[in-house]
Amino acid sequence: MGRILVPAESADGGTSGQKISQSVVTPQEVYSANRNTLDDALRTVPGVEVSTTGGRRNERLLYVRGFDRFQVPLSIDGIRVYLPADNRLDFGRFLTPDLSEIQVQKGYVSALNGPGAMGGMVNLVTRKPTRELEAEFQSGIDLGNTGDLAAATAFASVGSRQEDFYVQASGAIRDSDGFFLSRSFVPTAVEDGGRRDLSEVDDWRLNFKAGYTPNDTDEYVISYTHQEGSRKAPYHVITPDTRHWTWPYWNVSSLSLYSHTQIGEASYVRTKAYYNTFENLLSSFDNNTFTTQTAGYAFDSYYDDNSYGFSVEGGTELIDRNTLKAALHYRRDTHHPQQHARPDDPTLAFLEPRLERSEDTWSAALENTFHVTDTLDFVGGVSYDWNDILKAQRYSSGAIQEYPVGGSSAANWQLAAIYRPSDALEFNASISSRTRFPNLFELYSTRFGTAEPNPNLKPERAIHYQLGVTAELSETARIGAALFYSDLTDVIQSIRIGAAPGGGDLTQNQNIGDGRYYGLELTGEWDILPELTIGANYTLLKRNLVDPVRPGLRPVDTPEHTARIYADWMPYENFTVSPDVELASWRWSDATGGGYVKTAGFALANINMQYDFSENMAVNFGVRNIFDKNYELNQGFPEPGRTFFLKTRVTF
Repeated sequence: MGRILVPAESADGGTSGQKISQSVVTPQEVYSANRNTLDDALRTVPGVEVSTTGGRRNERLLYVRGFDRFQVPLSIDGIRVYLPADNRLDFGRFLTPDLSEIQVQKGYVSALNGPGAMGGMVNLVTRKPTRELEAEFQSGIDLGNTGDLAAATAFASVGSRQEDFYVQASGAIRDSDGFFLSRSFVPTAVEDGGRRDLSEVDDWRLNFKAGYTPNDTDEYVISYTHQEGSRKAPYHVITPDTRHWTWPYWNVSSLSLYSHTQIGEASYVRTKAYYNTFENLLSSFDNNTFTTQTAGYAFDSYYDDNSYGFSVEGGTELIDRNTLKAALHYRRDTHHPQQHARPDDPTLAFLEPRLERSEDTWSAALENTFHVTDTLDFVGGVSYDWNDILKAQRYSSGAIQEYPVGGSSAANWQLAAIYRPSDALEFNASISSRTRFPNLFELYSTRFGTAEPNPNLKPERAIHYQLGVTAELSETARIGAALFYSDLTDVIQSIRIGAAPGGGDLTQNQNIGDGRYYGLELTGEWDILPELTIGANYTLLKRNLVDPVRPGLRPVDTPEHTARIYADWMPYENFTVSPDVELASWRWSDATGGGYVKTAGFALANINMQYDFSENMAVNFGVRNIFDKNYELNQGFPEPGRTFFLKTRVTF
């Protein structure tokens, strides 16, 4: 935590520019702790909070130092995963067993990485082969506290690296009939306990990659990723829900080309070009049997979206002790919504025309690193981002109508100093000002007649300040610390502006919010014995949002205190025991019917035991939530109780 890393100049797999406060989750950590989805894998990272939207969407959320999914871009191999309609990513849909690593950038994100990284960045790095022939296979099952099957997971990867090319293919699948609640859960009229109603999910992903490496520096890669998923949404366990939603499909794909070309000994050019698609169906049914769609609120909502774009980055060290880099990014996002009202009604069913909303986004950036001495670097970066709304259609009064279009622009800047007095000690100080453009949903969505569009929304902005240190106290002990403070302005908030035509409040998104997020991250690890390592991390996060219209506004979903304590103990050769404890204090949640409610804190104990039959074969058995704690991340939406898992891994 808190360390600045100069990235390897490979054609794919990472982000660009200097990195401050980067955390990395490795494949071994994912495997041994049985963390098969992105939200679950990042629960172990200091500064990252996990939650759920609850409600009818019930999506898994990430907060990086308090910044949400709109403000923290997600990328796969440096290509952003962006949903043109609203970018409401469900982080539970992204599988982790097939990844090389998960990179989390907190606060400071180099301007070279393009627009949108207002609060941080998450990058999923897919695998590349390192040997002439290699393969890996994993399989695993999760069992609930009743002993019944909760989920099954499988992963396979095969690759080959030759003298001047490589190929890689991998796939992962997770099939769950739903998780099991704690035995301490008290049944209600809505939820009877046991297997959580409507918690079924199915996800799978395929990755293909081929690279040409004509020499030691140049690389040219074509990559394709495709994932599909389907799920339902559990109800609030107390309040009956009148909306019955399912997602029959939620599919994302990306075709991309990467290159890295060295120019002499001091310069390089990197390029990326991509075409992404997003296909989604949201279905609303009459009741909880999910069989008919005749009511006034029943519908099928289709999304058929795509994005394409490119980036070009160049760097040179022609001047002694100085590295200058520049980048240009472009992305076209197109959203095609189509509503089918009351699909099963023989007389009132109506399929609206296919609409279009589209925008162009650009970013031009410079970053310069001056190596003052062998131990001191100064880094400065600037960027200018702009976007243009090209088309914004809606269907009303029997005709396709055009909303007003426009655009936004914003300048960003960054400064950092890195001091390394020795190989075992590093200090950093940074300040970074970054922005985030409103998405099409925030600009134009009417939210089924309860909201007024606002095409004049401005970008949000956050200025980040950080002081960090990492130190190796000895050959066996390591610590890290970071103090951070973020000042937010022009935060987009939804406010009441009148009465909706169908009753209730009419709202509109406006740039009226300000805020301050600040806190502390601490990490430490100690190899007490050759066969025993202990470690811990702690995060203090305070969030304060100011809304002049809502003086009682509370920041939801993020506890003030989180911590993790863990150990790796090898009592016998080839046998490792890894217990850990997750701790979180209470947090605010949105209360049913308005207002806020405190959601209690919790402590979860977990354990994993791994036996290595050989260098190429391992078996894991473990328990998550050992004491079957009944806990929630969002009020009314309990999390899994005690869960057993059994996994095998074979490598060649």
